[in-house]
Amino acid sequence: MPLEIYKNKRKFSETPEPKGKIKLPRTPPARKPIFVIHKHQASHLHYDLRLEMSGVLRSWAVPKPPPTIKSEKRLAIHVEDHPLEYAKFKGTIPEGNYGAGKVEIWDNGTYMLKSKDEKKIEFELNGKKLKGNYVLVKTGYVKNGWLWMKV
Repeated sequence: MPLEIYKNKRKFSETPEPKGKIKLPRTPPARKPIFVIHKHQASHLHYDLRLEMSGVLRSWAVPKPPPTIKSEKRLAIHVEDHPLEYAKFKGTIPEGNYGAGKVEIWDNGTYMLKSKDEKKIEFELNGKKLKGNYVLVKTGYVKNGWLWMKV
């Protein structure tokens, strides 16, 4: 189940995060898929890239700010899927809970998937801050590691 890991890591009686449910994609899509980038001040500041795919938000934790120019590469660690409702989430996850800390929406918008396989995802972002072509490329150096680049 795609959201099982997400739900097992959280105590919904204590955290304001959405429980969420899987929203099956429409065929054909009635709208462009969404993306969101959260700025997350947890045990350390990082950013979370989230792309809508298969009814959930596929998510990557990025230790540095998102790439804005072609020469920048960012390590992106693939983490558990999040529910689509998480795209609107902002607030503070209480101490003692997974991911405790402040969560802000850094950027959001729609994106167009250009290609996707097990090792590479190419997409075009149309956000408030980020616009243009990006790629995630799986690495063999870090467990669940990908490189996120503007192309």
